[in-house]
Amino acid sequence: MRPDTPATPAENDRADHVAEAERLERTADMYPEDAEPLLLQAAAHYELADDRERATTLYDGLLAAPDVHDPSLIRALKAANLWEYGHEAEANAIITGLRATAPREPAPWVIVAESLEQHDELEQAHETFTEALELLVPASEREAGVPLAKHPLLLGRHRVRRLLGAEHDEWDALADQANRTPVSLDELHDPKRLWSLGSENPAELQAEISRLRAELGTYREALSRPFPVAVLHWPSTEYAELIAAYPALTSEYPSYEAHLTSIEASLRELSASGTANLGIVTGTVPSYEAFAASEASSPNDTSLLPQYATTLAARGLATEWPPAQGAVCWCGSGSPYSGCHGGGAQAL
Repeated sequence: MRPDTPATPAENDRADHVAEAERLERTADMYPEDAEPLLLQAAAHYELADDRERATTLYDGLLAAPDVHDPSLIRALKAANLWEYGHEAEANAIITGLRATAPREPAPWVIVAESLEQHDELEQAHETFTEALELLVPASEREAGVPLAKHPLLLGRHRVRRLLGAEHDEWDALADQANRTPVSLDELHDPKRLWSLGSENPAELQAEISRLRAELGTYREALSRPFPVAVLHWPSTEYAELIAAYPALTSEYPSYEAHLTSIEASLRELSASGTANLGIVTGTVPSYEAFAASEASSPNDTSLLPQYATTLAARGLATEWPPAQGAVCWCGSGSPYSGCHGGGAQAL
C-alpha cells in the first residue's frame, strides 16, 4: 500500500490487534509470573488480526513451558485456531485427545464443542457438550442449581439439540432454568430465526429484533464481570514470608489459621448474599511486591490486598469456589474439601 493511501477500517483494525498482541508479549517478558494469561490475550489478538500462524506459535510456546498452568485450555484454543486456517485434521486430533483427558474445568469443553458446532460437526458437538455436563455437573448441582461458570455447557448443548431437531431432555430443562433472558431458549435457538432476518413482514422483523436484544443483554451481563469475585489466599510458606517482610499486615492476618477461616467465611457470606461466580486467587510475595510497586505504594498498605486479588482474577488466575464434588480443598492440605474447610458446605 502506498504511504499516501489511507488504510481501510479493516486494515486499521488488524494493525491495532497486532500492535496490542506485540505489547502483551513485551509485558509477558517483563512479568514472567503472569506470562500465561498475557500470552493467551496476545494470541487472541493475533486471531482477531487473522494472523493465526503467530497465534499458534504462542500456543505451542505455552504448551512447551515447564510450568504451564492450564494446558487443557491452551490445547482447546489451539485446536479452534488451527481449524480456522485449514488444519482440520490436526485440530480434530487435538480435540479427540482433549476429550480423552476429561478436563475438570468447563472452558476447554465449551471451546472445542463450539468449534465443532461452528464447522457443522453437530453430532460430535452434542457428544462433547454432554460428556462435559455428565463429568462436571454432579447430581447435587442439578438439584440445587448449576453454577454460572457451567451455564455455557447447558446453553450450548440446548442450541445444538435444536439444530439437530432433538426432543427436550433433563439437561434441556436445566438449560431453561439457566436462561436469564425474557425470551425462551426454544425461540433463541430456533434454526428458523435466520429466515426472519430476510422477511418483509414488519411483525416478524420486530419479533426478531426483540430476541436479538434479549441475547445482547445476556452477553453484556456476562462481559460486565468476565472474571470471578475472588478472595486472596496465601499458602503457608508465602504467608510466613509475607508477615516476616511486612509485619504491619498482621492487622489483616493475625494468624495463618485465622486467614484460612476468613477466606471460607467471606466466600460463604458472598454466596449467601446472592453473589455468583466466586473464586480464590493464590498470592506470592514477589508478585505482590511488584503489584505494590506498580501502584506506587507500600506492600504494608492493607488496602492493596483486595486490589491485588482483583488483578489476579482479571488475569485468569482464579480457581472456582466451591471446589467440585470430590476435589481437594483449596487450602492446600491435600484433604477433600468436604472433609476440610467445606465441612459445612451443605449449609450453603
